[in-house]
Amino acid sequence: MGVNKFNSEGYYDPTPYAAITNIIKGLKAEKNSVFKPLVYIYSPYSGDIDTNVKKARVFCRFALEMNCIPLAPHLLFPQFMNDNIPQERELAKKE
Repeated sequence: MGVNKFNSEGYYDPTPYAAITNIIKGLKAEKNSVFKPLVYIYSPYSGDIDTNVKKARVFCRFALEMNCIPLAPHLLFPQFMNDNIPQERELAKKE
């Protein structure tokens, strides 16, 4: 997975680039470490759900390959919650 300074719409977006670059730098040194940090994967779900789920899975796989444990509640919660019910959607969004 390559790191790009531009978002999917082609706009310069340095924050995600810096975050992912820092993760890569820090975790390459810890590749053989027993410690595996938890990484919260926060990405869109609603809208184009199929595409957004595929992207979240790619992000989770990337975190796993970087020796992290990915947490992506928006991939888990739809298994037993309904995003179309406003009360359940709000409950799932609470941090």
